Amino acid sequence: MNSKVQCVQLNDGHFIPVLGFGTAGSEEVPKSVYLESTKLAIDAGFRHIDCADVYKNEEEVGLAIQSKIVEGTVRREEIFFTTKLWCTSHCPELVRSCLERSLKKLHLDYVDLYLVHFPIALKPGEDDFPLDENGKLIFDTVDLCTTWQAMEKCKDAGLAKSIGVSNFNRRQLEMILNKPGLKYKPVCNQVECHLYLNQSKLLDFCKSKDIVLVAYGALGTQRYKPVVDQNSPFLLDEPVLEDMAKKYNRTPALISLRYLLQRGVVVLVKSFRENRIKENMKVFEFQLTSEDMKILDSLNRNLRYIDTFVGHPNYPFADEY
Repeated sequence: MNSKVQCVQLNDGHFIPVLGFGTAGSEEVPKSVYLESTKLAIDAGFRHIDCADVYKNEEEVGLAIQSKIVEGTVRREEIFFTTKLWCTSHCPELVRSCLERSLKKLHLDYVDLYLVHFPIALKPGEDDFPLDENGKLIFDTVDLCTTWQAMEKCKDAGLAKSIGVSNFNRRQLEMILNKPGLKYKPVCNQVECHLYLNQSKLLDFCKSKDIVLVAYGALGTQRYKPVVDQNSPFLLDEPVLEDMAKKYNRTPALISLRYLLQRGVVVLVKSFRENRIKENMKVFEFQLTSEDMKILDSLNRNLRYIDTFVGHPNYPFADEY
């Protein structure tokens, strides 16, 4: 990993860059946009790229990485690449084949980090969101510990250097940590985390277990209509944030990102625009005072923008954290 890139060490000894480029998007976004924006991100200095099987853009993101390797802009070992196991592949016998399918699309031999995307199992098959005749999601029941055992085998096979989870609550993390015969702890838990949902209790728990908390939706998410309440407030319009941005002569987005970084959170940020991609790298150029950190702490209102899979037995967001 490039020495200029700020990293934190994971509990398995590998290092993760503290700022990552997110590649989630909606169906309306042309695939070519993911290719171009990922190239721009690498050019701007991003070395941590976050993707997922369900984003349906692994080929484009992989192509962007390959093109930058061929150009000589980066070497493979300088890129920290994450992808995720989707909910329809939780059955232990499907886990490795799902990762191998991703690797084939990405034209990579391994991923740096492989995550269980949600603690939710859906009916296996071709549909990412299998529906019954009434249009309701078809849930499946799979023991998360057996899924985790299959993840451990992917690490042993060298297909993933590190393994972790996403959208897990404390109880679900403890289930994995207390699993008899546990070989590898999750290195991280990737969750929605921002000024309005600062995850302080989950962050403290993760730190106590040497698990890194990775934040998605760090700027308040991009308000995808199927999953985000369109009446929810725009985080970047928060007056306290706007005042602080003026004080530091930075954008509200940079203040938001800096706040998370100073709490020891690894932050994913996403943009398709070149100027914003470059702007986000400036988060390392300044620091917030402890007084201002406390002011920003007070903005927490436990507001979750992305709330899916309500009604599933493993629905993670009913617990306090």
